[in-house]
Amino acid sequence: MSLLQVENLNVYYGAIHALKGISFHINEGEVVSLIGANGAGKTTTLRAISGLVDSTGGMILRGEDLQKIPAHKRVLHGLAQSPEGRGVFPQMSVQENLEMGAYSRKDKEQIKKDYDYCLTLFPRLKERLWQMAGTLSGGEQQMLAIARALMCKPKILLLDEPSLGLAPLIVAQIFDIIKTLNSQGMTILLVEQNARMALKAAHRAYVLETGTITLEGKGSDLLNNDDVRRSYLGV
Repeated sequence: MSLLQVENLNVYYGAIHALKGISFHINEGEVVSLIGANGAGKTTTLRAISGLVDSTGGMILRGEDLQKIPAHKRVLHGLAQSPEGRGVFPQMSVQENLEMGAYSRKDKEQIKKDYDYCLTLFPRLKERLWQMAGTLSGGEQQMLAIARALMCKPKILLLDEPSLGLAPLIVAQIFDIIKTLNSQGMTILLVEQNARMALKAAHRAYVLETGTITLEGKGSDLLNNDDVRRSYLGV
């Protein structure tokens, strides 16, 4: 069943046509990856879905037209994004960052359960609850950004470059967490520069080149596609 359907999505930055009528879908319970070179339009795609850039085209989330919903209300309809660069609140504690993730929710009992779940999923954060987020390591900040997004209780989690700037060991931990979340039912749209890891984690994937989708298929199939291997996997 399709959870998110994107049709003929266009984004302009002034005279620059950043997204050129792309269409794709994400089924409930899937991990879908967007891969491509820098400047291909991956982050712009997530920002358009979240309403952070103006766009034209159709975006339907469980029957709801996202284009009619302002950005600040899309979280109420099941979208949460962990942004590129983490975007934690540096002068707030880990706990305060997590609480900010649930700012729009009223279900206090479930919020507490989700809070405890995040600390179980990210035990490093439990050890640093009162530490200022800006003093965390890059890997810890990435964990916090994902956990904060989870506190929104999303139907679909948008992850933008979760491995960016992290050591290989931390990258492996982040992708293990992505797999764990998905195994527990979370639908994930993953934008990731590390094409190999992204394709291994994905049920399906799309290749973006200069604002256009040029390839799509199962993650395992694209992992073995000669063009993808030459262009993005270095083999």
